[in-house]
Amino acid sequence: MKRFAVVGVGGYVAPRHLRAIKECGGNVLCAIDKHDSVGVMDSYFPHTHFFTEFERFDRHIDKLHRQGKGIEYFSICSPNYLHDSHIRYALRNGADAICEKPLVLNPWNLQALLELEKESGKKVYNILQLRLHPKIIALKQSVEQELKANPNHIYEIDLSYITSRGNWYFTSWKGDKAKSGGIASNIGIHFFDMLLWIFGKAQRSELYFESEKTMVGYLELEHARVKWFLSVDATTLPQEVKEAGKPTYRSLKINDEEFEFSEGFTDLHTLSYQDILNGGGFSAIEAQPSIELVYSLRNAPLSPKDPLTAHPFLK
Repeated sequence: MKRFAVVGVGGYVAPRHLRAIKECGGNVLCAIDKHDSVGVMDSYFPHTHFFTEFERFDRHIDKLHRQGKGIEYFSICSPNYLHDSHIRYALRNGADAICEKPLVLNPWNLQALLELEKESGKKVYNILQLRLHPKIIALKQSVEQELKANPNHIYEIDLSYITSRGNWYFTSWKGDKAKSGGIASNIGIHFFDMLLWIFGKAQRSELYFESEKTMVGYLELEHARVKWFLSVDATTLPQEVKEAGKPTYRSLKINDEEFEFSEGFTDLHTLSYQDILNGGGFSAIEAQPSIELVYSLRNAPLSPKDPLTAHPFLK
């Protein structure tokens, strides 16, 4: 039974990690969050030692180590801007780190972690669960087969992701660009990583619109041209989605054909943990392309709108 600690156990994504650890036969010995609304732990690990102060958490980690029960994996579910600090803490305490996306906000943070990986002999794993989605794996295999037959083939892609958020979002750390990385890092990095993984390196990028709620741009990859639209603003939802009372719209069109992958997300964190515990997992260096891309988008000047490359939702 592998020994885990969870950092940020009060966060939105933490229950997925708790469930994954339990389903993989692990045990959470201790957890920390500055907020104490963590009753969800009773459904998974009611005997976990819980802390709201890092100093007491650190003391407990040290005690476990001295008892020969040191933590083997730190699951990091804290706010984006704290990921690299908590990963470093894990490595310095002789544990591997399993971290949510984005792994870090800046490319130089990643380089520092790669150095610390070498020094500590421990590993950093990034949760890139879309890479484990059966339909996305099948898409990647299909693209690879097409490119073997036609290495110069270019796919036309429209990516639309709108996930409505209320006023709380902009008061929380998620609405603070310095802490979340903004829209591209907070909600877009899942899809950017997937597209880079399947269609190759970024070669050109343009940003057509940016606000605290919405980003719109164009991306050229080795084998794809991508028009993308990301938003947390409910007013940008298509009319038919609004009329249906749905708060979220996700669409990926490839060569004008809808790629349907709305199902199959339930167990992806468990699959991610199983992969890691079986000697696989996605390493820190594999997150580099998406980290570099969203960093460049976060700091990009606006480009004049090009009707040929602008997403159709941009008005």
